[in-house]
Amino acid sequence: MAFMLKRPFAVTAALKQAAPRSANLGARFLHNAPVKGSPAAKPSTPASPSSILARSRQTFQNAFRRTYMQQTYRVPNQGDLTQKLLYGAAIVGGTILATNLVFNRETREDGGMPVYERQYLNETFMHTGLGLGIIAIAARALHTSGWSIRLMSSSPWAVVGLGLVASIGTMYGTMYTPPENYMLKYALWTGFNVTQAALLSPLMFLSPALLARAGLYTVGMMGSIAFVGATAKQEKYLYLGAPLLAGVAVVALSGLAPLVLPVTATRTLMWSERIWLYGGLAVFGGFTLYDIQRILYHARLAERGLVRRDPVNESVSLELDFINIFVRMVQILGMQRNNRR
Repeated sequence: MAFMLKRPFAVTAALKQAAPRSANLGARFLHNAPVKGSPAAKPSTPASPSSILARSRQTFQNAFRRTYMQQTYRVPNQGDLTQKLLYGAAIVGGTILATNLVFNRETREDGGMPVYERQYLNETFMHTGLGLGIIAIAARALHTSGWSIRLMSSSPWAVVGLGLVASIGTMYGTMYTPPENYMLKYALWTGFNVTQAALLSPLMFLSPALLARAGLYTVGMMGSIAFVGATAKQEKYLYLGAPLLAGVAVVALSGLAPLVLPVTATRTLMWSERIWLYGGLAVFGGFTLYDIQRILYHARLAERGLVRRDPVNESVSLELDFINIFVRMVQILGMQRNNRR
């Protein structure tokens, strides 16, 4: 049920929060240079509406015009890069330690994780990483081809309808296809990842540094929670299924609030945005913990022949957890950057 939280305008909201407040990026074009006139001074006349409209249209076209002159980024020196890597490693390690101390005071009593459960969990992580890599590569390819602009300029309701149909259809098709029919199963799984990439491609408009930080924080958060779930007692956190389902319903309703509430209800919209943002982080962090324990539980059942061994289905849930946490991390970092300006 994790897909219920995917708010239709989540990517658009993240772009609005992360975009700089000033629309003027300081770009200068040769055709905008003033033309030298006669030495005689001419009286200033107010610009006509048609000329203002023409300049605005030309500026918008120049902003999205594909050109061979790419934006240059400052390459940090070795000292800055090492400092940032150490800072990120300290954040990830501190998060793992703190999460383990708070949530994992009671560890496994069976002498560690059995070999079969470890192999099943490793295969699930491998499929999760492969799926996220497909999403990242496909999103970049779709963005460079101009898909992001067409997606953001299309009808929101069309995006919602087609996105839900494609996501839910490919996801359920993947889950209900038996592992023996691996050709069809992996084709549907690839289609599911490409669908997620198409919906997330507008995030490529943001700064690569911001996306990299959001990805690092998401990996740190999910890695620490997965470590807790893997080393905790068996079936300790499986009771979280019902509370998390109720929480995801509340977060989903808060995400749909901008579609039904008037613009004048600013306070209500502000609180619904906070519930969707920070409540979503808590809910999907809990879903990560629940999914890890559920994967180990399915591994024990598969070892006894009670269920099918299917790491692909297990990876879909972890991918949805990662996507929802990542989008919220992008929005939070974008809000912090705007507040510092």
